[in-house]
Amino acid sequence: MLTEQQRAIVKATVPLLETGGEALTRHFYGIMLTEYPEVRPLFNQAHQASGEQPRALANAVLMYARHIDRLEALGPLVGQIVNKHVSLQVLPEHYPIVGTCLLRAIREVLGAEIATDAVLDAWGAAYGMLAGLLIGAEEAAYAANAAAPGGWRGARTFRVARRVVESEEIVSFHLRPEDGGVLPAFQPGQYIGLRLLLDGEEVRRNYSLSAAPNGEEYRISVKRHAEGRVSRHLHEQVREGDRLELYPPAGEFVLDASDKPLVLIGAGVGITPLLAMLEAALPAGRPVRFIHCARHGGVQAFRQQVEALAARHPQLKPFFCYSEPRAGDRADASGRLDAERLAAWLPAERNLEAYFLGPKPFMAQVKRQLRELGVPQEQCHYEFFGPAQALEN
Repeated sequence: MLTEQQRAIVKATVPLLETGGEALTRHFYGIMLTEYPEVRPLFNQAHQASGEQPRALANAVLMYARHIDRLEALGPLVGQIVNKHVSLQVLPEHYPIVGTCLLRAIREVLGAEIATDAVLDAWGAAYGMLAGLLIGAEEAAYAANAAAPGGWRGARTFRVARRVVESEEIVSFHLRPEDGGVLPAFQPGQYIGLRLLLDGEEVRRNYSLSAAPNGEEYRISVKRHAEGRVSRHLHEQVREGDRLELYPPAGEFVLDASDKPLVLIGAGVGITPLLAMLEAALPAGRPVRFIHCARHGGVQAFRQQVEALAARHPQLKPFFCYSEPRAGDRADASGRLDAERLAAWLPAERNLEAYFLGPKPFMAQVKRQLRELGVPQEQCHYEFFGPAQALEN
């Protein structure tokens, strides 16, 4: 437990984190990934290089310090972190490594005059409290995954039953368990963790499940990134019959039960979890507007599938917006998705549930537009590809 003096010290460091938190977390990652190779598989090197992961950690540390007296005020941040950790199999033995590197980074970045022994003791106690909270929540999730019908703990071997090219950039992998057993149901919108060995090095990633649960197979749909080591490997090397190791489904960006009109808005590969939501929502007769933005028809994935669903379910109205349409593309609109187009495609009744996913600038724009169009913010749901962090207004 934190003493009152330790709480006061942690809160007093907030101004330092506001101005120098990212430098601290960059140094922290440099120490940890250099000196503790056992934790490298848990981190995406592309997010390290872009600065996304240090920024996300700096934001999380700042939020924790601000709300050290009322951790419930962190809202969905803790749940997002827990689910990311579960999907990548962060374990209790990883936490002491993180704590050691964090305290060392605080001392080395801030200097001994600022990062005194009392400051390090306070942050050590604060980190211990947070680690205990996360470890307990993660263990509950691991146990629930193992106890579910068809569930498992740790890695499970799957085979690629089918490999389907969906667009110029996206390939789907239909994955069936090698043991022939059933699969646990998941909530539409969730993702799975994937473990690979590339040139003898272990890497882990998570990918959205892009089809509704059926008890027999999971489908992931992966966009090829030129600098993406794992996505390039999946596109170029993985074929039908190959083995992949998966961790159980996780994630809080899920379709809630409701009879309100449903609006699904995606950009690029952000379409993937929305497909599972769409398939799950239609059988109940729920009105659905499905809006997807892409550069052009060549990179548009799953359009035929969505239009086939619309032909069978008249309550589904799909719209496709292409920012750089090619000759012959069938677009409902060209250019960026603006407020005028969005207003025309939304149901007249604003008492709806909206789920949206895509690049962060796109999501910030959609969030703002929905608010301006009268959709209550508590009825807007979104998720990030990368580390958990707050969405700017």
